[in-house]
Amino acid sequence: MSREDAPTGQRVLVAPDSFKGSLTSVEVARALADGWSRGRPQDDVSLAPLADGGEGTLEAVSAAGGWVSLPVAARDPLMRPIAARFLRQGERAVVELATASGLSLVSADERDGELATTFGTGQVLAAAIGLGCTSVVLGLGGSATTDGGAGLLRALGARLLDAEGEELPPGGAALDRLATIDLDELSPVLAEVSLTVASDVSNPLLGERGAAAVYGPQKGLDEAAVWRLDANLAHYADLLEAATGRDIRDVHGAGAAGGAGAALLAIADRFASFDIRPGIDVVMELTDFEPRLGESDLLLTGEGRVDAQTAYGKTALGVAQRAAEAGVPCIGFGGSVTPEGSAALAAVGAVAVPVIEAPMDLDAAIALGTVPLERAAERVARIWSLAGRAGP
Repeated sequence: MSREDAPTGQRVLVAPDSFKGSLTSVEVARALADGWSRGRPQDDVSLAPLADGGEGTLEAVSAAGGWVSLPVAARDPLMRPIAARFLRQGERAVVELATASGLSLVSADERDGELATTFGTGQVLAAAIGLGCTSVVLGLGGSATTDGGAGLLRALGARLLDAEGEELPPGGAALDRLATIDLDELSPVLAEVSLTVASDVSNPLLGERGAAAVYGPQKGLDEAAVWRLDANLAHYADLLEAATGRDIRDVHGAGAAGGAGAALLAIADRFASFDIRPGIDVVMELTDFEPRLGESDLLLTGEGRVDAQTAYGKTALGVAQRAAEAGVPCIGFGGSVTPEGSAALAAVGAVAVPVIEAPMDLDAAIALGTVPLERAAERVARIWSLAGRAGP
């Protein structure tokens, strides 16, 4: 059926990212849909919440239907017991690092990028593989860690030893004492698994654009700790590359999730197949986004802040680009919108709309919940009708 033949109003697809620290992508999608329906009740509105591999990926994929959520007893970034989970569909699984090793699992005064570990993520990954999942997506993002994925490797069977042959304690701070990386006990079952790493982070492991320098401060690292950990990660990379014969430190994505990308790159040949891909692309495939976009007349997307970073591949831009390729108009909603963010979306033919209605700080904006999103969507829906572009 052509768009002109749509029997009642138009078909509107709502595909936002989460508003980090505030609303999940599912909550954002519902709010935009509710507001739009108040302004244009004749439209057929469907939801396709998205994510980029970081926090909220499981919610976005689960919303598409057909997946079962399975619990896993794991350890959080500070090695406390936690109930994590992953999604399963037959032999397919989706694992999200943030559910076991995420920054949101520790309070602001608990953040310790030197001690935090990815061990729990390795436990969840091992659980999915142990249940027979041979096609696994691992979303990297939103981590509390800067351990180079050392904890993840340990959970998969690797041994990281000091000069006395003792296991290192968790966290990146201990990596300066690393003397040996023993990969002999890595699970042989990995050879049956096709692993896709979903991450939009392209940072290398080390240096000014590396895992510690760029993301360490938000994980509780001061300047001295940042460069201490960068040196520790450099030592770790030396031994990891020697143990695997793979050059990984400068590969795009090695710095993802505090360097967890580097650990996975190092053992890539242990898997049946291995790939690192932009997280938004992976999630779009898992949620059948492209076919649904092709059947739509209008796309609504959004993220917490549409700013200069949007131009570097954030979800809103990725969605807007695909809308442009499909010839579908796109409107992007942002908790705030800067001129740079607006320009980034305009460059691909989309329009950015700010959600906040009056000057306020972030905490006040978060306290308002979904109400500003609903009102913004309703206003834009009425403008869409007035513009005469939407038919009856």
